[in-house]
Amino acid sequence: MADVFSNLSENLKQSLTNLGIISPTPVQAEVIPRIMQGENLLFESETGTGKTFAYLLPLINRLETLDDHQRVRIIVVAPTFELASQINSACKSVTTHKSALMIGGAPLKRQIETLKEKPEIIIGTAARLVELIHLKKLKIEGLMAAVFDETDRLVKKESLEDTSNFRNLLPAGTQIIACTATLSKQTKIFFADAKNVVMPPEDVLRKRITHWAIYAENRDKIDTLRKFLAAENPTKALIFTSRADQVENIYNKLTYKKVACAALHAKTDKQKRKAAIDRFRSGKEKILITSDLAARGLDIPEISHIIQMDFPQDEDFFIHRSGRTARAGKSGINVVIGDEWEMRHFAQLEKKLGITVYPKEIRGGKVVSPAVYDDDNQD
Repeated sequence: MADVFSNLSENLKQSLTNLGIISPTPVQAEVIPRIMQGENLLFESETGTGKTFAYLLPLINRLETLDDHQRVRIIVVAPTFELASQINSACKSVTTHKSALMIGGAPLKRQIETLKEKPEIIIGTAARLVELIHLKKLKIEGLMAAVFDETDRLVKKESLEDTSNFRNLLPAGTQIIACTATLSKQTKIFFADAKNVVMPPEDVLRKRITHWAIYAENRDKIDTLRKFLAAENPTKALIFTSRADQVENIYNKLTYKKVACAALHAKTDKQKRKAAIDRFRSGKEKILITSDLAARGLDIPEISHIIQMDFPQDEDFFIHRSGRTARAGKSGINVVIGDEWEMRHFAQLEKKLGITVYPKEIRGGKVVSPAVYDDDNQD
């Protein structure tokens, strides 16, 4: 075990070994000792670098030293149901200390019943947490630490009031931890009392992701996608499209051709969303089709291929989509299936981001580089 992990409890070390995690990522090596020392911390690290375990491991480690396990000790605030659910899964993968989800849009009564089971770790959305505290159902007098995950979204205009209301309810002396992939000025102001840690970029986009471009006219894109999936047989493929109606269209056409897949968009109800993500996460489903909104904060290990069925207007979306692969030190493939206009934009972005894009085509059931024919060798 690397030095930082050697300070963790035997239970946590064993859990990490079971997960195949041997050494900390750079952000974990930097942040874990600071959190163990009780610092208030705001840290920035790229998508896929291991931020969740960077705060969970030291906090759970501290939890294990306490005698009273009947109180809420750790609260993690997340901007979305999906992210909260993922953090809860990460939590359960390393500890038997009870954790619970408290999110808006889910039955309040059931959550109040869950709180009677005395969870020590609560993961939830700010508005629901505030509601439960005001109802005196969520008691936080014994709180040790509060974590704000994806803080840039939590302090945006539409979420700021709920996030502020929650923070104002925290007992004095609560350790404050916040993390983000992109540190904004507003986040720094909101967490002015926390020390800032900015990790140097790991340059995942250039160093660990291979970028492919496959040309297809709009009408041929889904057929090209089907041929690509057959040729590559990805371990796990996440397919992006900008429009929710196109998610359904791709899903229907692939399933009609007997390609097993799941679909996810912003209008999908919570239970169906959870079922689709769980099937994809566990590997029961190898292909998940999604819109950009539905995939915010989606952190699923072992995604081998990202397939972009259109070129996003915003380069941040391109980076966000691509960054769903090559997480925690792994490598991955990012594919854009695009028409002439999209290929031109991809070429411009290639220069801007300093990435290398390899043109590909599907021939003879394989993904190959386009053939270069000379005048004497036309076919």
